[in-house]
Amino acid sequence: MNKIYPYRRNIYYYETDKMGVVHHSNYIRIFEEARMDFMRQTGMSFEKIESMGLYIPILSVECNYKKPLVFNDEFLVYSEITDFNGVRLSIEYSIISQEKGVCVTGKSVQCFTDTNMKPVRIRKKFPEIYDTISEYVGYRITV
Repeated sequence: MNKIYPYRRNIYYYETDKMGVVHHSNYIRIFEEARMDFMRQTGMSFEKIESMGLYIPILSVECNYKKPLVFNDEFLVYSEITDFNGVRLSIEYSIISQEKGVCVTGKSVQCFTDTNMKPVRIRKKFPEIYDTISEYVGYRITV
């Protein structure tokens, strides 16, 4: 099992709105960046999974806003796989600023499909993916 690190970056100017805070839609993009980074760190990057003929489309996403981030704020995203059954994958996120604390929390639910968007049970057909992701269910990122 690889040690997983939080996703880190700063807020870009284009992500802010007229009020000078991050537009709410950009947090969903940040979740995606963090999800891609998390999966890459496990050894199961999206590129690797897609090269096997699988997609991982989003089924649902939720976002809870606590404190706004502004241009150039540095933040960390802590991601955790909270549920995985071989078809569906749930990931929870916490976006944390050192100065402001928890700014945003959220969750996404994805599923594994073939290239025709038909759900795939990966346990038997893709055991490497299943075993790797299963290892990280409940894995808590620590700094």
